Amino acid sequence: METFFTTSEKIHHMMKSIHLTKTLFVSSIIIGDKYTGKKTLARHLFPEATIVSGENQEEVQMALEHHDELIITDFEKLSNQSNFDFSNKRIIATANYIGNATLIDDLFAFIYTMPPLSERPDDAHYLKNLFVKEALSILMIDPESIDDNAVPLNLTMNAKSLKKDIFLHLMQRTMNAQEIENVIFHYILKHLDGNDGYREYLGLYEKPLIEAGLKKYGSQLQLSQVLGINRNTLRKKIHEHNID
Repeated sequence: METFFTTSEKIHHMMKSIHLTKTLFVSSIIIGDKYTGKKTLARHLFPEATIVSGENQEEVQMALEHHDELIITDFEKLSNQSNFDFSNKRIIATANYIGNATLIDDLFAFIYTMPPLSERPDDAHYLKNLFVKEALSILMIDPESIDDNAVPLNLTMNAKSLKKDIFLHLMQRTMNAQEIENVIFHYILKHLDGNDGYREYLGLYEKPLIEAGLKKYGSQLQLSQVLGINRNTLRKKIHEHNID
């Protein structure tokens, strides 16, 4: 069974309501932003149900002909929604937006709204810890080398941005010099062109070097000494790279 964690009172109410209808032939739809857990919740509530995507019109139609219980994801992508008959079917659909509100009212007995992770702080922190553990395992990183408090909580695209930023954060802080060189190599290999490439791509090294140095030492004078360059030269490079 797909697991779904939440401390949201609104989602708990939604789950209780859907549970009450699980023995009836009624249809429900969960509407909310992308990557908020709609599909995971549907699979958690209906673990035995066949799952189809609204991206494939023929597959949805065939599934409706052969199954009484069905999960339809990306429902808003179906182009002929008005032709569907959900009579004597137990359908739970998910959608990123409502679309035709009148049609949705006709097709579904219950319409639920999934709140974004920004409105579910406990859920967001639970997922953060889950993704951190997953990243540590996949990337084979020693957990003792990571400061959990420094791991970002980017919820701009809900679980997608949260997971992506966690993996990037951990990778960036555990890469060795050779791995960093490889990243720069492949970036330059893909993008190098024009007539002033040396000056343009030198910034890939100079800018983070100066930014890190300023953050570490907090003094242009001390940093110029550490880098072994004139203080005026350092100021010029700070200006060139638009470093605050």
